[in-house]
Amino acid sequence: MDFLMSGLAACGACVFTNPLEVVKTRMQLQGELQAPGTYQRHYRNVFHAFFTIGKVDGLAALQKGLAPALLYQFLMNGIRLGTYGLAEAKGYLHTAEGAHSPFRSAAAGALAGVLGAYLGSPIYMVKTHLQAQAASEIAVGHQYKHQGMFQALARIGQKHGLVGLWRGALGGLPRVIAGSSTQLCTFSSTKDLITQWELFPPQSWKVALAAAMVSGVAVVLAMTPFDVVSTRLYNQPTDTQGKGLMYRGVLDALLQTARTEGVFGMYKGIGASYFRLGPHTILSLFFWDQLRSLYYAYAK
Repeated sequence: MDFLMSGLAACGACVFTNPLEVVKTRMQLQGELQAPGTYQRHYRNVFHAFFTIGKVDGLAALQKGLAPALLYQFLMNGIRLGTYGLAEAKGYLHTAEGAHSPFRSAAAGALAGVLGAYLGSPIYMVKTHLQAQAASEIAVGHQYKHQGMFQALARIGQKHGLVGLWRGALGGLPRVIAGSSTQLCTFSSTKDLITQWELFPPQSWKVALAAAMVSGVAVVLAMTPFDVVSTRLYNQPTDTQGKGLMYRGVLDALLQTARTEGVFGMYKGIGASYFRLGPHTILSLFFWDQLRSLYYAYAK
């Protein structure tokens, strides 16, 4: 049930935040490996990107990649939060004295995140491809021209095999390690502190909401550079063997981005990342905590 509730919580959050994921993906691909000021900026900021996509691609385009996004969230977060929840329930995240251990929480969050992200990597890659697809006048990054999730998975699988389906999987892991460990560690620690300080009534939904808000800020700060690199690794064009033509890996992508676009290039789309990751973190952790509370109350 922990795995099921975790997956459902993440899907609930995803429905609301997927338009921001579309905006974030396009802003991260805009001006890829081009010096600032040498390319046309189709998306000036989050709000301008929303308006531009809605006007040129149509309002439905703001929910591009929703099917793989939901499937990825269910798989990745079902495994991630479910595994973390089991570790918490078994007492592995507490010291011998019974106190909450931030180090153990961070380690458990990172390991659970890596497992979920690696297994869901092909879905995330297809999601990135679909969300990057746009009308030619506002297109950024490589355009794959997929017709849908299943067609994309079948096409990549037929062309490049299993290796092609998991292309970029290792490059996406630093993003998940940074985000997952930060999210779960800060959420649990903040929740414990708020409970100790008695800011809200015991078992109040406000405790989970406040802890999730703090966690969301920490995740955005830790994860954005790795998120930019992950998006670009997944979306880069490939040769006939399925090997990326632009980047050799995470370090190469970071160095090339910093060299050509400056340090701020690694923080492209940070506004969209904040508006997307913050609410997504808040909603997914809030739904997760409330579903678990309801389940355990009903089970008893």
